[in-house]
Amino acid sequence: MNASPSQPHPAEWTETQGLLSSGERDLPAGRHQFHKEQMMARIREDLRTTTVAPAVPARDTPSTAAAPARSNPFLRRAVLLPALACALAGAVVGGVALSGGGESGTSSAGGPALTTRIGAVDARGVEPLLDHIALAAADTSETTVRADQFLYIASKVASTYPRTVGDKTTIVSQKLHSRQVWQSPDGRDGWLIEPGNTGKDGITLAGPNPAGSAYDRLAKLPTDPAALLRKIYQESDAVRDPEVPRDQAAFVAIGDMLTESYPPAKLTPALFRAAARIPGVVAVNDAVDAVGRHGVAVARLDEQNGERTEWIFDKKTYAFLGERSVQVEPSDTFKKGTVTFTVAITRRAVVDGMREVPGDEG
Repeated sequence: MNASPSQPHPAEWTETQGLLSSGERDLPAGRHQFHKEQMMARIREDLRTTTVAPAVPARDTPSTAAAPARSNPFLRRAVLLPALACALAGAVVGGVALSGGGESGTSSAGGPALTTRIGAVDARGVEPLLDHIALAAADTSETTVRADQFLYIASKVASTYPRTVGDKTTIVSQKLHSRQVWQSPDGRDGWLIEPGNTGKDGITLAGPNPAGSAYDRLAKLPTDPAALLRKIYQESDAVRDPEVPRDQAAFVAIGDMLTESYPPAKLTPALFRAAARIPGVVAVNDAVDAVGRHGVAVARLDEQNGERTEWIFDKKTYAFLGERSVQVEPSDTFKKGTVTFTVAITRRAVVDGMREVPGDEG
């Protein structure tokens, strides 16, 4: 599942000219989940919250005595209950200062919207594609992770959102920027560095409740695809917004386990085989990740908003490269072909200390 960077610039990105200041930005309309302020609100809410609100059932099954899992700050909140979405908006208004006095706002400066060519869909080809991907993942040796180590994930990310200046609203995209996350295996400790959103020194992700993407938690999930998918549906049903289709929420949940996490080798093939059982999942002949690497994609269209979520894989090795969300049907907010979110995973590793960077990354 490791991916290595290949090209320094995102594909089909229109270079920004005269980037606007962060003061000119406004919160995005509707449930657009990738705006910088919402990303920071997720982190603030995760750090402040010690229990899940009564209206939002815990992600763990009722029979477990463990504390409820914290959501990953990277998790898409558009699938969650409205009550939780309101809590996130409140975190923005509350204004908890976590930027560390760094150069906040630089990575979220808005330039021209990112667009792409929409790849052709092959519904029949997705099952054999996922079978190839699962077989490739099964050929990966298991990494031993000690309790005192950290999982390191480096990526390049950007999002597209509506920005209002005065009485004029335009669609703009963030500048592609780096993101580094360290997470303890139990998900209770971690660190995030995302220049422009956290300041150059980053912020802590520590909290009393384990992150939903914690390695230890993923290691306890069933590896039988049918049982795994039942578990995923059970957990996503507990927290998803009723307006989000059930199958889409399950697809998004699996995608979250593939991106900013370190899934155990024995679980990864089961995730792909479980995804093959979700109705509406298709193959896409060509997709481009955030750093310009072309690949083949496994995707699903959200019928509610016309946005297609694409998991991108290397066409030869089937290694996971990243994910993007593409507006394949025009909406009130985004034109057809708009890339609303893109992430390229550039490195995953196990390191011995918090904020330690693998040797070839330094």
